Amino acid sequence: MNEDGCMIRKPWELPFLAEPQEVAALRRIVRLHLKAWGLLRQTDVAQVCVSELIANVIRHVGAGTPTALRLSMSGTHLRVEVRDPDARALPTLVAVGPDSESGRGMALVDAMADRWGVLLGSDHKVTWCEIATDLPTPNGHAGGIRVTRAEAVISLYGAVATPRTANESPLSVAMAKDAAIDVIVDLLHWMVAHGFDADDVLDMAQARFESGV
Repeated sequence: MNEDGCMIRKPWELPFLAEPQEVAALRRIVRLHLKAWGLLRQTDVAQVCVSELIANVIRHVGAGTPTALRLSMSGTHLRVEVRDPDARALPTLVAVGPDSESGRGMALVDAMADRWGVLLGSDHKVTWCEIATDLPTPNGHAGGIRVTRAEAVISLYGAVATPRTANESPLSVAMAKDAAIDVIVDLLHWMVAHGFDADDVLDMAQARFESGV
C-alpha cells in the first residue's frame, strides 16, 4: 500500500512442477495472495481456475512439467496465467454432458471466468483467464461506496484535531446514532476490502473499548 492508501498489486509469479500433489498448496497460496490484495470475493473462482489450468497441463503435457503461475491485474480484472513449455498441446473448449469423465476443465474456466485464452511463444504457451472485480481502478479498493465513505471518514481523523461541540436535541442524537452505525458498517467493509476478517476486527475493537484504550 502506498502513501495515498492505494493497494499496489504488483504482478506475482511462482514456478513449480505440475504434479497433482502441488495443486492444494497452490490453491492455498492463491488464497493468501488474494487476501493480501483485498480480493477475497474473487478467491473461490480464482482457485477453481488455477486448479483446472494446472490439471490441464498435467493431463495434456505431462506430470512433472516445469510450469509457472502468475497473478496480475488487467485493468480492473484479476488475471491468472499458467505457463508451460509445450506450444503444441492447446487447451480447447469441448461440449460436455452430465456423464462426461473428461473435458470439464476448460468448460469450468469458461463458465466461471469472464474471459480466457492462450498466448503462444516459440517454446511455450500461456493459458490465461480474467476474473472481474468491483475495483474502481487496478490499485483501488473493492467494496463500492461504503469503502469510499469509510476512507473519507478515516482521512478526517487526521484532519480534525478536536471535535466541534454543539447543542444536541433528542432528534439530532437519534440521527447521529444512525449515522454512527453506518460509519461502523462502512469501516467493516473497509477492513474486509483490505483483507482483514470482520469478526476479528470487532473482537479487537470490543476488547479495546472495554479496556478504555
